[in-house]
Amino acid sequence: MDKSKPQTTGQLPPFLHNRRLRRIMTFIAIIVVFGVVVSFLLNPIVAVVMVTISVVGLIYTIFMMNEISSDTNRYIEDLSYRIHRGEQEALLEMPIGVMVLNDSRMIEWANPFLLQYFEGENILDKKLEDVDGDLSQLLMKYQDDKEFHTITWRNRKFTMLVQSEYNTVYLLDITRYAQLEERYLDEQISVGQIFLDNYDEVTQSMTDQEISNLSNYITNELASWSQRYGMYLKQIDDDHFFLMAYAKSLAAVENDKFNILDTVRESTSKQNFPLTLSIGISYGEEDLNSLADQAQSNLDLALGRGGDQVVVKSLEGTARFYGGKTNPMEKRTRVRARMISQALNELMKESDQVFVQGHERPDMDSLGACLGIRRIAQMNNKQCWIVLDKGNVHSDIQRLLEEIKNYPEINDAIISPEEALSKATDSSLMIMVDHSKPSISMAENVYDRLSKRVVIIDHHRRGEEFPENPMLVYIEPYASSTCELITEMFEYQSHDEEPINKIEATAMLTGIFVDTQSFSMRTGTRTFDAASYLRSTGADSNDMQQLMKENVDNYLERNHLISMVEFFNSDMAMIVGEEDRVYDSVTAAQACDSLLTMNGVDASFIITKRTDGLVGVSARSTGKINVQIIMERMGGGGHLSSGATQIGDKTVAEVRELLLETINNIDDNE
Repeated sequence: MDKSKPQTTGQLPPFLHNRRLRRIMTFIAIIVVFGVVVSFLLNPIVAVVMVTISVVGLIYTIFMMNEISSDTNRYIEDLSYRIHRGEQEALLEMPIGVMVLNDSRMIEWANPFLLQYFEGENILDKKLEDVDGDLSQLLMKYQDDKEFHTITWRNRKFTMLVQSEYNTVYLLDITRYAQLEERYLDEQISVGQIFLDNYDEVTQSMTDQEISNLSNYITNELASWSQRYGMYLKQIDDDHFFLMAYAKSLAAVENDKFNILDTVRESTSKQNFPLTLSIGISYGEEDLNSLADQAQSNLDLALGRGGDQVVVKSLEGTARFYGGKTNPMEKRTRVRARMISQALNELMKESDQVFVQGHERPDMDSLGACLGIRRIAQMNNKQCWIVLDKGNVHSDIQRLLEEIKNYPEINDAIISPEEALSKATDSSLMIMVDHSKPSISMAENVYDRLSKRVVIIDHHRRGEEFPENPMLVYIEPYASSTCELITEMFEYQSHDEEPINKIEATAMLTGIFVDTQSFSMRTGTRTFDAASYLRSTGADSNDMQQLMKENVDNYLERNHLISMVEFFNSDMAMIVGEEDRVYDSVTAAQACDSLLTMNGVDASFIITKRTDGLVGVSARSTGKINVQIIMERMGGGGHLSSGATQIGDKTVAEVRELLLETINNIDDNE
């Protein structure tokens, strides 16, 4: 039946199903009826004519409205067909893989774009795990996640979306863009600084020909190394080289663990001219000036840690350390000690007062160094305050403080952190001794107050945490102790002032004695020179013995800890304290020291619960094993042969497992 004609079978004309057309027709019908009624009232002849015209017009209107309705319906049907066809063609032709599965993970349908990755294999009506196990595992992994994920499948990169409610998987091939991104990352610029640690010292006694041969050897080794990894190398000075490399080359060198360090050290040692390298490398910045500054900062960090190592670090990232397996060579000279001493004198003269503080839970080296700095400040006519929390010290420090009460001038100079904070001004000078990490200072709030005017004197290897822009830095990892460094400065002070007194000399000599374990470790000629000077100024060996005496409880506690020793890795020993017992940190460290006297032990560790609730780890080494790297991995630091860390939110047993895991990971990466 023609839909354009009015229907006479009792059904409504099609256009009346349209609400708007129905309203128009109703309005027209009302007007026609009204016109016919009025015509009959006025003139019957006119009414007949009016009725005829109205009927014809009404029929025509109905016919035209049916046509309009039919045209609209045909347009909608045609549009719907084209949309549906477009959807089908899009699924078939679009460059995105689509796969539909049923509840049994059978493949019901896949578009042609995805089928090409199956290389013509018929995959329909087959289980996905039978067709491709890798894709099935990826689908299982992300089936409950509605986010997009980047995956690797069939050696290509895809962005995958899983719609579990529709059993549908979408795969967008992004291999080309992933390759571009990888190339971009591989070609990022890295800048490095290479320094020959002890070039000046080694070449002092060499002939010109020997110097030339050594320089040629070093240059050739570095040039061959850089060419092997596709890096650019330029010699700036006799002992300084500039390095530029792509990130890809840097990654390859890191995988090799910077073997160039061992090559140069071992080869030059065989020639009786032992040289070591220190390298600082930065990456991750587009600004070359920032890269160069960061590379120099990384080199300074490597040198501050004793040299013979590499520091790789971006501007905001975490430093990665390589090398540092050997004891640092002595690079201190009398000239440098004099320059540091004179620079310190100038800074003191520019300040209204001086504050000096060691690390928290101070030992003899820390407090002895503070006493030495106070005396140097007095020699420069400056008031110096020693910042100390007397309520949190070990028994040996308590005995020293009791002796200091006999020296009112020194005793009055020892103040609490609260007093120091109230006395500090913008012109005051802060000297950090025996540490360089602000977080372990005796009073971190005092450091924060004076952070723009800071001097650091320390014998530990420099760590990542370090004050920003210190005014003077004197870090010598080769030195036995901070007291040794400060003792050397007295030679360059005014002899008109009062010399170092007995209690100061005794405390400083005790600091050296304790840190060297009775002059058995980390001692050099300068150590004995410093000890000799202190003895000549009144240091008393009997008083030293009194200060180092320990009470019976500590003695028994140390022996109790030693009795729990366990051995592992054939050359390491470890003590693990009880979970429910708190141990004094100094006693624990002494027990750790004692383990090194056992035959076959090259490294020792002790794990105990501390009085502050943290779990403390102390590490000691004969020098064959770098315990500093182990402690740094666990959040601490120290020396190649001495280190420590404190860990919260873990039990003693958990820290033991963490220590063993860290040691094994380092061994695996060697």
